[in-house]
Amino acid sequence: MKKIAFKVNGVARSYSGNPDMPLLWYLRDELHLTGTKFGCGKGLCGACTVHLDGEAVRSCITSMKSVAGKKIVTIEGLSAKGDHPLQKAWKELSVPQCGYCQSGQLMQGAALLKEKPKPTDQEIDDAMQGNICRCGTYERIREGIKQAAGVKS
Repeated sequence: MKKIAFKVNGVARSYSGNPDMPLLWYLRDELHLTGTKFGCGKGLCGACTVHLDGEAVRSCITSMKSVAGKKIVTIEGLSAKGDHPLQKAWKELSVPQCGYCQSGQLMQGAALLKEKPKPTDQEIDDAMQGNICRCGTYERIREGIKQAAGVKS
């Protein structure tokens, strides 16, 4: 089998297994990066969100063959010390409730802030629409993104 080369959180990796295997399983089962969660398995809930070359993607529907030559960042790679502005805001505002979806929420929010450093409420709502929170912490998620962006409420 052909080796697929890529980077995960800045570390060069290669994979020579089933090219159709979802990236999520590689991250969790082979690298033991369990911060990225399995939710629906269909790319609908956002729990498995990671960055692929800076873009938020659903790792449960991203095949290993599609990551060739790319850079992947997981929640573990967002900030080595857990001090990304979103992570700080999440702590200060007590955003999580059960926490299951939060790594996906953070990764989606980080991609938004990279694209739009000072997003409006509508831009936040639009960007976060595909990330489901069973606990309904959407207002706190929006406030956390705004705080990280330095946008007044």
